[in-house]
Amino acid sequence: MHYKDYIADPNRNCAIVAHRGAWHGAPENSLAAIERAITVGADIVELDVRKSADGVLFLMHDDTLLRMAGIDREAESLTMAELQAIPLREDDGGERRQTTDQRIPTLKQALEIIRGRIFADLDLKDRGLFSEVATCARAMEAASFVDLKTSVMTRQDLDWVRAQDIPGVSFMAMARFDEHGIRDRMALLSEIRPFMCEIRFDRLETIADNRDLFREAGMALWMNTLNQPGSGEWRDDQALSDPDSIWGRLLDAGISVFQTDEPEALKAYVTARRT
Repeated sequence: MHYKDYIADPNRNCAIVAHRGAWHGAPENSLAAIERAITVGADIVELDVRKSADGVLFLMHDDTLLRMAGIDREAESLTMAELQAIPLREDDGGERRQTTDQRIPTLKQALEIIRGRIFADLDLKDRGLFSEVATCARAMEAASFVDLKTSVMTRQDLDWVRAQDIPGVSFMAMARFDEHGIRDRMALLSEIRPFMCEIRFDRLETIADNRDLFREAGMALWMNTLNQPGSGEWRDDQALSDPDSIWGRLLDAGISVFQTDEPEALKAYVTARRT
């Protein structure tokens, strides 16, 4: 199934996105974390993409290797051979984590695993890589399984997206919706019709009260519930103790895709909610 068709299916469950892979038990952004995301039943895996000093696309979130490998070097200053010689730390890294047998993967290695098994949100640390990453996905016959995304808040953002050469790869917008500007923002997005939008908002009612507007636009809503400042009050740690107050309220508002660091807990909650 094509990524767009999966997201557009009105009968699908809430889609679960494993942030940097399912990293509880595998280094984030590793091949093992992708495999674990598949095993725990995530629908989408979010991965961070960078480019090595010798021009190879690889997976790593941070600018430096300090957190995930204990090396205070810019990740993109090394060649791919140098990067793949470095063992990754467990889980989400840090000095207390042990090293593992996992190495920093290339995007091609990741796409080999993803293709036909799970969808992937590719978070580019340099959006100038859009065309190159799309070309790689097509060459790996994985274009129908991945998305690329960037912020679309202004006319300049819109023009930038239109100028990109990414045929065959789905585009997801990132936008903030406020009560008094939602119709103008939707009018802007309607010019490129993204299949999905990673959202932030002023109040949950802004989303809930305009669910018909999103539905008519054919745009699914993606929400991050990560334990990060950008998630505001909608955090995984709160959801673990009271899932109805976080995941439940967001689902009731019409949001149907969740990026989480707790894919197993979210999977269990969604399954129980539907029975």
